[in-house]
Amino acid sequence: MKVTERPPSRIAGVDEAGRGPLAGPVVAAAVILNPRRRIEGLADSKVLPPEERERLAVLIRARALAWSVAWADRDEIDNLNILGATFLAMRRALLGLPVCPTHIKIDGNQLPRLNDLNLGCKVQAIIEGDATVPAISAASILAKTCRDAMMQNLDRCYPGFHLGAHKGYSTPAHLEALREREPSPLHRRSFSPVRIAFDALNDPQLELLAGTGDD
Repeated sequence: MKVTERPPSRIAGVDEAGRGPLAGPVVAAAVILNPRRRIEGLADSKVLPPEERERLAVLIRARALAWSVAWADRDEIDNLNILGATFLAMRRALLGLPVCPTHIKIDGNQLPRLNDLNLGCKVQAIIEGDATVPAISAASILAKTCRDAMMQNLDRCYPGFHLGAHKGYSTPAHLEALREREPSPLHRRSFSPVRIAFDALNDPQLELLAGTGDD
């Protein structure tokens, strides 16, 4: 009797970075790990120190069976909303994989529309998957390190906002910068703090009203 060997499974982990910031793209990554080239220390990128994320990102790119990084820009975020833009970035990351997965695991509780991609594999949403599924952890690390590098480079193009330091998140320094200067082309107009800053710039009376209040 001839025994047919099952083809090895290729689990693609998918995660994003940059849903919350006021500026910059949302970045997604898809990673298929190679079981023969294990990577120790994979974890949710948010709990890893920056130096450890960078070290692991190098190993992931070198040892993974396949990986891909993609993003949706500010215009797409404002036009689609942040969830729609995140799903768009995830679709692009999956399409960029040079190897077809047999199973896709996506961090979170919702799934992007993938039926039209004809991937022919099971797709699963996993809450806190970036902490429990190695392939998703790897994707979170690649997405985070790629986006951080993008924001550091963009800081040189749009000085005054300190994008390289806070990566576009709504820190006190970032909010103060938005009160002092016009939002850059990277800033998400659909996000409330940016919209308020943009409206105040075009109508100084709003800024005066915002600065007054009941004693």
